Amino acid sequence: MKSYSKERLLKKFDPNGIGQAGRLFGLPFDQKTSEIVVIPVPWDVTASFHDGASLGPKAILNVSSQIDLFLQRIPDAWKLGITMLPIDDEWINKNNQARKYAVEYIKNLEGGISILSGKDSGLILQNINMLSNKINDWVFTKSKDILKAGKIPVVLGGDHSSPFGLMKAISDSFDEFGVLQIDAHADLRPHYQGFEFSHASIMHNLLKFKNVSKLVQVGIRDFCEQERDVMEKDQRIITYYDESLARDRFEGVSWANQVKQIIESLPDVLYISLDIDGLEQLNCPSTGTPVPGGLSYNQLIYLFEKLMSSGKKILSFDICEVSGAKDEWDAIVGSRLLYNLANITGVTQNLLQCN
Repeated sequence: MKSYSKERLLKKFDPNGIGQAGRLFGLPFDQKTSEIVVIPVPWDVTASFHDGASLGPKAILNVSSQIDLFLQRIPDAWKLGITMLPIDDEWINKNNQARKYAVEYIKNLEGGISILSGKDSGLILQNINMLSNKINDWVFTKSKDILKAGKIPVVLGGDHSSPFGLMKAISDSFDEFGVLQIDAHADLRPHYQGFEFSHASIMHNLLKFKNVSKLVQVGIRDFCEQERDVMEKDQRIITYYDESLARDRFEGVSWANQVKQIIESLPDVLYISLDIDGLEQLNCPSTGTPVPGGLSYNQLIYLFEKLMSSGKKILSFDICEVSGAKDEWDAIVGSRLLYNLANITGVTQNLLQCN
């Protein structure tokens, strides 16, 4: 495809017209002309319940051209420049092969066969941990290259282990920053099921970075006692439990006041990690580990828009656990969150203006 300058693309493109299929949101931009570069990570090897998140990036790409590009709060949103790197077929194949062995390994664990007593299980675990390290390194390298080019890298998973390489790149490239986690799960388990980089361990691994000053968790409603102890003892962690948020709203506290409190607890520079199961299940019916409760779609958009207006800066973000295994609804919700959050990030970095 012939490369054009961004100025020429802006003049040629009709944001009211039909989006081009096969291009993220139907937009005409490539990596050179985009401010945000999405790294698709087709990875769900460590999924402990249902898989399908590895198909999320492709599903989101396929439905994204159906989105109308106009945002009331950000009228020039489409001009930012958002693109997605090609989905890597090699990682799709590696994921599919490793997932078959992971399913067997997890069944052994659930059947009472320990890692020590099951020789084959131990070998499977060793190989999956090795492969997890490799995909983390791959995502890290992609993220660093995008950052060096002056762009904003974003990870589209995949399960919630997918963005670790991006998180590492952000930690490696910036000084102190905080993290806003939207999630049903605390994800603070160390080496869950023996997987060093499990989807249930992403925040445990993140907190190893000393320059993460704060982890603010919103919507948490499924966690073990060990994780609860970590949340209570680690001074960097502030958790807004879904049950407590809902109870306070039942008793008259507005979501607006709750959002104000959440934003005030965040540092001025942050990274956002969005697990789609932080939302009500009607927004993600096929996600890997669904939990009753959660935020509505509009509650989440309200939180992000208030964050946009707060003066804080979003360095980067990820969106994970969007399933592409069944119908398109999960992908439709995921694609709209991706578009909104990408442009909100652009506003916080003074690349766009908002109303």
